[in-house]
Amino acid sequence: MAYTYNFPVVIGSTGLQPQAPTDIQQQLLTNVASTNPGYTANLPGSLIEDISSTDVGAIALCDQAKVDTVNSLTPNGANEALLLQLGQVYGVPLGLPANTSVNVVFSGTVGYVIPNGFLISVGTNTFQVQGGGVIGSGGSSSTITAVSVNAGAFAVPAGTVTQRITSVPSGVTLTVTNPLAGTPASGTETWESYRARVLQAGLVACASSTRGIKTFISLVLGTSGNLISVQQSGTSLRVIVGGTPDVYQIAYAIFSAVGNPGVLTGSAVSSGRNVTVSLYDYPDTYSIEYVQAPLQTVTLSVTWNTVLTSFTGGAAFPSLVQQPLASYINSIPIGNPINVMELNQVFQTAVAGLLDPSLLTRLVFTVFINSVSTPPASGTYAVSGDPESYFSCAATGITVTQG
Repeated sequence: MAYTYNFPVVIGSTGLQPQAPTDIQQQLLTNVASTNPGYTANLPGSLIEDISSTDVGAIALCDQAKVDTVNSLTPNGANEALLLQLGQVYGVPLGLPANTSVNVVFSGTVGYVIPNGFLISVGTNTFQVQGGGVIGSGGSSSTITAVSVNAGAFAVPAGTVTQRITSVPSGVTLTVTNPLAGTPASGTETWESYRARVLQAGLVACASSTRGIKTFISLVLGTSGNLISVQQSGTSLRVIVGGTPDVYQIAYAIFSAVGNPGVLTGSAVSSGRNVTVSLYDYPDTYSIEYVQAPLQTVTLSVTWNTVLTSFTGGAAFPSLVQQPLASYINSIPIGNPINVMELNQVFQTAVAGLLDPSLLTRLVFTVFINSVSTPPASGTYAVSGDPESYFSCAATGITVTQG
């Protein structure tokens, strides 16, 4: 008869923990007693007690083996066999970064998606594209890294990687070149290096999540985090992106992150902000929609004063406070308000080396958004702008006067 044991997999902040020997013993005695009425194993020195104690030790070892295996399922703790399997899950093969690599640029049909793994050649050696890319509105992709599929160090002169191994559909033009020379292999990749790459690959948030979309846009384009917003609208997602990046690169980042492009929706304020891009991922074409966040120019007027009638350091205040105040405003995420209390804190911190903030008797901010004086909302210190826009403030747009 098969016995059942309760070995729960409950992973907390400290990982999976082994069961206490007393719990294992109780399960063992209960299972044996269920088929052997009158079973008693608590008589000291008896053979039955000796066997049950030995069995408890054996079961505890099995339980500990399970704990060790589960807790090692991390790139930093897994044995090499498990690490290779984790690498396969994340699409990170062992050794490739140690092979000869080259940075290439594709040119051709705008909106054509270059898939991860696309093969190109220098004639005698074949390279595999890492991460993929897209042909932008200017007719070229961003720089994409390609790694040799064969081990070994060899030179790759600039302009020599021009052959496509992977075919493209009819009607699509696609050329490739390497503007700079490649990087010869540095030797066999160490397990430590591979662990770090697998860990990095697993850090990206899951697809179709708000964090996943932000991660892909940030990693692919290097866009500042405060210029990316993903808002939920019913069952849809509204992706809002600021700055002036290539629309195809943005669309490709979103395409790489979402499981179903159909969940994307446009602006809740004005359809004129919507950007719709068609990406050709052979044999299918996908329509990617996102919102181009308008820029709102912010200028500030700051008036301050102090209880010290003989204070002469005020002339240095503009140079001390202008850049910190501008940096705060430029870091505000899309749709978030300017907090006047935060402006106060930034100002006081910036001048603290010259004047103790407790000696300030007046500190008044007037905020102008697109040249229009905009006061805080009634009963708050929040100066709100357009809910889908981002702020931009130059240090020279901040005036500081004593009065």
